[in-house]
Amino acid sequence: METKERMKNLVRRNWLFIFMVAMLQAKSTLLLSMLRTQDSSSISLGSAYFDSPVLWVHIAIIVLVCSPIFLFKERGRLGAALIIDILVTILFVADIWYYRSNETFLSIRHLMHTEIFNPEGKSLFNFRIVDLVFIIDFVMLFLIHKFIKVKEANESQAYFRIAKTLYVFIASALVIWLGYYTVDVKQMDQGKNVFRLSWAPFQTFGDMSPLGYHGFDIQFYKNKNKTLTEEDKKEIENWFSANKEDLPDNSYKGMFKGKNVIALQVESLENFVINEKVYGQEITPNLNKLLSNSLYFNNIREQNNSGTSSDCDLMVNASVLPIREGTTVYSYPWSQYNTLQNILEGKGYSTVSTHAEPPGNWNWTEMHKSYGADKILDVGKFNQDEIIGLGLSDESYLKQVAQKLQDEKQPYYAFMTTLTSHGPFEMPEDKKYLNLPKELDDNMLGKYFQSVRYTDEAIGKFIAELDKEGLLDNTVVMIYGDHCGVHKFYEQDIENAPLEGDWWKDNQRKIPYIIYSKNSKSEVISTAGGQTDFKPTILYLLGEDRSEFENNSIGRVLVNTNRDATILNEGQIVGNPKDEKEVKHLKDEFKVSEAIIEKNYFKNNK
Repeated sequence: METKERMKNLVRRNWLFIFMVAMLQAKSTLLLSMLRTQDSSSISLGSAYFDSPVLWVHIAIIVLVCSPIFLFKERGRLGAALIIDILVTILFVADIWYYRSNETFLSIRHLMHTEIFNPEGKSLFNFRIVDLVFIIDFVMLFLIHKFIKVKEANESQAYFRIAKTLYVFIASALVIWLGYYTVDVKQMDQGKNVFRLSWAPFQTFGDMSPLGYHGFDIQFYKNKNKTLTEEDKKEIENWFSANKEDLPDNSYKGMFKGKNVIALQVESLENFVINEKVYGQEITPNLNKLLSNSLYFNNIREQNNSGTSSDCDLMVNASVLPIREGTTVYSYPWSQYNTLQNILEGKGYSTVSTHAEPPGNWNWTEMHKSYGADKILDVGKFNQDEIIGLGLSDESYLKQVAQKLQDEKQPYYAFMTTLTSHGPFEMPEDKKYLNLPKELDDNMLGKYFQSVRYTDEAIGKFIAELDKEGLLDNTVVMIYGDHCGVHKFYEQDIENAPLEGDWWKDNQRKIPYIIYSKNSKSEVISTAGGQTDFKPTILYLLGEDRSEFENNSIGRVLVNTNRDATILNEGQIVGNPKDEKEVKHLKDEFKVSEAIIEKNYFKNNK
C-alpha cells in the first residue's frame, strides 16, 4: 500500500510532465500512422511503423525534449509545457504537409540550401481534417486545467529544479545512446535500426521517431559545408589537366548533332544477358534487335558505391564518382556540377528527369534539381494503373513517358529509369515471357531472366511508340544498366542454379551501354570504361568540343581515347593501364571526386 501511495504521489506531483510525454508519443504515432495511407490523409495505426521500432528509445527522446519542464515552478511549468507542445505540433504539421507534397521530411539542409527545398514547386498547404488530431491534447490540457484543477508540485528551490532537470535529461540521453550503441553499433537486435538512414524516408522517420529524426538530421548536416581551399582547387585543376587527351577529332564527333537525347537507365541490367539465349529463347530480343543500329560498349563496369542506383544517376549526369562513406544523394544533395542537363540547356535543350518513384525515395528529386533539370516528374505525375513489384510497371511507365515526350520542346534531354526488374525479381505469371523448366523458373537466376525479359519487352514497345509518333527519327537513346543485379545481390542463390554452361556464372561486374539511333550502323566498342564515361562520350557524339566537358568530367570519351582502363568502386583497376602513372591517376579519381562533391567545387570555384 505504501508503494502504491508513493506512485500516486509521484504521478500527482509530476502529472504535467507525464501527460506531455504521453501526448507527444501519441502525436508521433499518429503522424507515423498517416504516412502510408492514401494521400497521407487518414490514420492506420497498423502501418505506423515499417518494422518493429525500438520504442523505448523513442520514449526516451520525448522525455529528453520535455525535461526543461522541471526547470520551472507550477505556473511556469504549464507555460514551458505549452511552448514545447506548440513547437512540436508546428513541426509535426509541417512534416506531414511537406511529406504529402514531397514524400520526404523537412530538414536543416533546406535552410542551408534553399534551392533544393520543395524541388518540384508543389503546394505545401494541404490541410486535411485528420490534421486536427494534433491539437486534441491542447483541448484536453485546457479542460484539465479549467475543471479538474490538478496541482503540480511547487518546488521553490532553484537548485532542486535544476538538479531534477539535469537528472532527467542525462538519464534519457544515456538511454538514447544505449539504444544507438546496442542496436546500430553492436547490432544486438538484428533487423532493427535507430539512427540509420534508409532509402525510404518513411522508414527512416519510423526507425528514428519524428523527433529523433530531426535531432539526427541536425547532427548529420552540421559539418557538411566544407571549405574549398586554394590547395584543393589546385589539386583538382591539376588532375583535370592530366586527364585531358590532346587527340584530333574523329568521325564520331557530331554524328548525333542536334538530336534529342533519352537516357534510359535500366534496373539491374547486366551485360551477360545481351545476345544470350536460355532454352533456345533470347533473353533480350528487343535490345538485341536495337544493336543493329547502335554503338554497343560491351566492356563497361559498374562503379556504384552504397548509393546503388542513385550513384548511377550521379555518374551518368555529372561524371564524378560517389563519395566513399555514406551516400552522396543524402549527404550532399545540394552540390552543383556541370551536368548533362546544364551543358545541353546551354545549347538550347529542354531537360526533364523522371523516376517511377515517390520524390523522397533516395532523395532523387533534390539531386535532379541540383543537376539542373527543367522539369521533374515523380510517380505522382503518372497513372498508376499497373503495379508490379516495387511500383508502377515498366510497360505502363514507359508508355506514359512516350506520350509525355510528345509535348516536350525539342531538342530535349530526357532522363528516365525503370523499376520492375529490381530484386527479388518476382514477376506475375502472365508477365513471364520465357518458357523455363520449373526448377530454373523458381531459382533466382530464372527469376532474373524473367524480369529482364519483361523489361526488354517494355523497352521494345517504348521504342516502337516513339517511332510511331515520329520522335525516333531525331532521337538518340542511351540504354544502360544502373548496376549489376543477380550477381551483385544474389550470388549465393544462383551458385547451383540448374542451368548448363558457364556463360552465366562469371560476375565480371559488367553492364551494357547501348547508344541507339534509328539510322546508325552497328558497331561494338570494347574499350574498358565505367558510368563516369557516359557524359563525355554522349556530349562528343552530339558534337560538343572537349572544352565543354574536359574540366568537369572524371570520365573520358570512349569513342576517342588512347586509354583502355577504368577503376571499380573498391579501387581495382581493370583493363590495360599504360603505366604506374595512369594507375595512380585512376586511383586519384576517388579523392578528386570527393573534394568536388563535399566542397561544392563547381559552385565555389566560380
